[in-house]
Amino acid sequence: MTEQVETRARAPRIANWRAAGMAGLAAIVTVAGIVRAAEPRSSTSPAALSAASQPVQMPSFADLAQAVSPAVVSVYITAEQPAEIATLGDPSQENANPPSSPFEFFFRQFGQPGFGMKPQIVQAQGSGFFISSSGYILTNNHVVDHAKTVNIKTSEGQSYPAKVIGTDAKTDLAVLKVESRTDFPFVAFADKPPRIGDWVLAVGNPFGLGGTVTAGIVSAHGRDIGSGPYDDFLQIDAPVNKGNSGGPTFNLQGQVVGVNTAIFSPSGGSIGIAFDIPASTAKTVAAQLEAKGAVTRGWIGVAVQPVTQDIADSLNLKQAKGALIDQVQAGAPAAKAGLKPSDVVLSMDGNAIADARDLARRVAAVDPGQAISLQVWRNGHEQALRIGVAALPNEATAGLDQQKQAQGELGLWLAPAAGVQGAGTQGVVVMNVDPQGKAAEKGIRRGDLILEVGGKRVSTPQEFLAALDGATKNGQRAVLLRIGSAASTDTHFVALPLA
Repeated sequence: MTEQVETRARAPRIANWRAAGMAGLAAIVTVAGIVRAAEPRSSTSPAALSAASQPVQMPSFADLAQAVSPAVVSVYITAEQPAEIATLGDPSQENANPPSSPFEFFFRQFGQPGFGMKPQIVQAQGSGFFISSSGYILTNNHVVDHAKTVNIKTSEGQSYPAKVIGTDAKTDLAVLKVESRTDFPFVAFADKPPRIGDWVLAVGNPFGLGGTVTAGIVSAHGRDIGSGPYDDFLQIDAPVNKGNSGGPTFNLQGQVVGVNTAIFSPSGGSIGIAFDIPASTAKTVAAQLEAKGAVTRGWIGVAVQPVTQDIADSLNLKQAKGALIDQVQAGAPAAKAGLKPSDVVLSMDGNAIADARDLARRVAAVDPGQAISLQVWRNGHEQALRIGVAALPNEATAGLDQQKQAQGELGLWLAPAAGVQGAGTQGVVVMNVDPQGKAAEKGIRRGDLILEVGGKRVSTPQEFLAALDGATKNGQRAVLLRIGSAASTDTHFVALPLA
């Protein structure tokens, strides 16, 4: 009899625990206390059964939703995209990864048939939120990428044109500006990250439905989903879908803890696993984009990889931690300071380095011109190095060298592959493409790796331009480019008009 009473008393508590919030948790503890205090071991107390059967008070997000929703906007764009992109999915929605990928980044996809076709005008939509009363809005870079026009709609139904102030592809963030008012409601970023298990509220424009709120909890910190070198996502289980990208996720105090960016979804819809850019990253990037339209990151010129247990054993390291130096670029700050391949970076400025991603994020956060102290493991011993940090070469603020590469109607911005993290050492990387230029018409896109021009290998923008000049002087009307990518060994040829 006793066992049966215990089972009946526990069952509603377990069910309620799974569903309840903080307010409900207090009620559960009270109910459990009544059951234990009032229930005789030999019989069931009517008072205890009555208390246990009372419904638990669930938390309400109504006040929070009412307070923050006016600062959240729907973002609508018209964009000019190469023809091969427009064939993927519904053009009225954000573009998603191919079915083979479970990660729905909503990033525009390239590499399909259709090179040489004219770009098409498509429509897309996402979310954003005001970060100042003067009209600055934060959203995702992929929401406004290639945008020709941008319009936002508030929760009150008011529409305003907006312009793109700055974008940062590496963190997938962008800042917009509405000029017509200076009294917009806005929200603030949280000063500290949420805990795993904290309630959060996501607000946005899923499937174009307009202001929608969904609730869940923080599931994990520090997720790496392979979208970039600075991945450090929050994982939440609040339902997030296409159109939510760029929208905010709030804590119970109405502060932004993250920016919705991606979901894990084999089906294309929410299965309860979403990823947010942390508020700490979003706040820093937004400030730079608002101030100067670009993000400046620190750079020392190395390629790094994780330290596995096998690597640690081979180097006589006690723990598989730190970042293994794979390559050091000639002439870069790291090379000048004496950093070498096979060195393992254990700490930076006295703070332990957990892995390769940790080192990349920490170096990127350093202002160019400052110096850092590294503790490295070399030949079985620790060694201290001091390195001056430079600006990441592929940033718009790195200098005029890349900015001068938009040559006439070609519309190309280039950088040496050796100076772009993850691009390898061969060729030049296409950093940006003018959608009105000849290169865009031929299907050349940002991220492409140009390996050869007219059969000649190129490794700098200057060599690229010299090869074009040579072809022009020889009377050629077009030049053949061999194009590849850092992620694949496949290459293809594109005939680029010169006249």
